[in-house]
Amino acid sequence: MEKVFKSGFVTLVGRPNVGKSTLMNQMIGQKIAITSPKPQTTRNRIQTVYHDERGQIVFVDTPGIHKAKNKLGEYMVNAAERTFEEVDLILWLVEATTFIGKGEKYIAEQLRKARVPIILVMNKIDTVKKNEILECIAAYKDLMDFAEIVPVSARTGESVDHLIQTMFSYLQEGPPYYDEDTVTDQPQRQIVAELIREKALRVLSEEIPHGIAVSVERMKKRPGRKNFYDIDATIICEKDSHKGIIIGKQGSVLKKIGSDARVEIEDMLQARVNLKLWVKIKKNWRDSDFLLKNFGYSENEGV
Repeated sequence: MEKVFKSGFVTLVGRPNVGKSTLMNQMIGQKIAITSPKPQTTRNRIQTVYHDERGQIVFVDTPGIHKAKNKLGEYMVNAAERTFEEVDLILWLVEATTFIGKGEKYIAEQLRKARVPIILVMNKIDTVKKNEILECIAAYKDLMDFAEIVPVSARTGESVDHLIQTMFSYLQEGPPYYDEDTVTDQPQRQIVAELIREKALRVLSEEIPHGIAVSVERMKKRPGRKNFYDIDATIICEKDSHKGIIIGKQGSVLKKIGSDARVEIEDMLQARVNLKLWVKIKKNWRDSDFLLKNFGYSENEGV
């Protein structure tokens, strides 16, 4: 008997910093979305593809849903909520806790409008005792009508295979949307910019991260050199004081960001990289429609 091949689009939603990007990277088996201990790391919807003999799942990672404070914030929330009616299945990530805050209640309100199955994914189970997981599930199960509740650890990979199998059980028979070797629809330049931003998020102090963007000005293979790229990128910040912090004493902070980013960019490109970084000030760029579009935050995205 011929095996049924299933396919579909699945979105990951949840509050900032619940582990959506970490889970997606874990399922795909490589780093596509950047991760950071700081919330609101993901700003764009990122499509990645999981493929095996059972079928193909196209994941749409989204920015965390939160109360918007500027146009960038509004864009991030709209990008997340717009996916609800564009996919076949929704994964709602929450932390393994019995406390259900205003943010979770707001998301539940939005998700009730969706007409597709919703799987509640209880993440970070590696941080609580086994008997406490049942208490966490009990706290959430009456919040809304979930198709399934699946506890996982995105960080360690625990129960992630079970989650993938559960998703396939809800998807319909269908053709693959992408070739087997496709992992993401993100251009290499975009991934490079995001990797640099991730390293900046990890190195910089608390007050700066949400006020930065990264623009890759040049990314070219060096003539006469096999597997060697020259990359020029600019870190955009909003204030004069931030520029000094990003550069650091004698350029120490900027060098740290660059060296950390270069390692992962080389791993992604499977090539040597000469990375040069600059810092520029664009005051209030997060409230400028023109600059938001220029930095890749466009409303004209679709699944």
